[in-house]
Amino acid sequence: MTAPALRDLESLMDAAWPAPDRSESNGWVLRAAEGVTQRANSVWPREPGSDPHAQYAALREARLWYRDRRLPLIFQLFDDPRTAGLHSVLDAGGFTRQSETLVMWHNAGAKPASADSAVPHPLVPESHAPESGVELSTEPSPEWLELWWQVDGRGGPAELAAARGILTGCPSVFALVRSDDGVPAAVGRLALPAEKPAVPVHTSAAPGGAAGGWGGLYCMATRPDARRRGHARGILQALLNEGAARQLAGYWLLVTAANSGAQQLYAAAGFSEAGRYLYRQDRPKRHLTGC
Repeated sequence: MTAPALRDLESLMDAAWPAPDRSESNGWVLRAAEGVTQRANSVWPREPGSDPHAQYAALREARLWYRDRRLPLIFQLFDDPRTAGLHSVLDAGGFTRQSETLVMWHNAGAKPASADSAVPHPLVPESHAPESGVELSTEPSPEWLELWWQVDGRGGPAELAAARGILTGCPSVFALVRSDDGVPAAVGRLALPAEKPAVPVHTSAAPGGAAGGWGGLYCMATRPDARRRGHARGILQALLNEGAARQLAGYWLLVTAANSGAQQLYAAAGFSEAGRYLYRQDRPKRHLTGC
């Protein structure tokens, strides 16, 4: 099986990390979530367009939409031929380039790296049994949220509440593993945007569920003092096993281009790069003040 088209991946990514405030204009999806995460507060140019005049008009509308919400104008934009024209428009407007991210994918039927691969400890996501010691649920527990927010969060209780709304915006499985002292050590999330809500974990996909669909791996986070002990590998294995039980056709995940360690872990599980995106942010305008 070849990698899914970037258009399909973009749609899956949007559904797996849904912004509660959204509007569509000129083929662009404007998304906002009270400033919580770039992903949920950025423009997804589903149809980037090729006419610079239309792009500039859409850009003006987007700038006003985000200004009304007191948010910066940010684009989540893949770096591929479809978006070349829009990248040029944003370059001319002085938009920054930041947070380059790899989208990696894995065909559920593909074999992971071999035992003698340069990537250590290859995972074999063929068993449907739960990974030992990993707790799974269809809602993020307070402990799950606390650990993830401690590692990846930005802000206080209000921002965490907004983040929880995003995480539960589509059916998901939340995984948590504890260290020997019983304290949460690592967490992860399997987003199931094609599945109906309230499907119990460790059951085959219900009618109308995600069988044959794709799952997204998100929120892989390990407590800083619990790293390099195999916790992330255990979380990943448990979520792949859960996906196998639900008969998923494949998986995608997002990892920053600078995080080579995580990329090695995912490559060992059979993931490979399908594309890259980055965020383009409008530069703040300076206003002259004083005498």
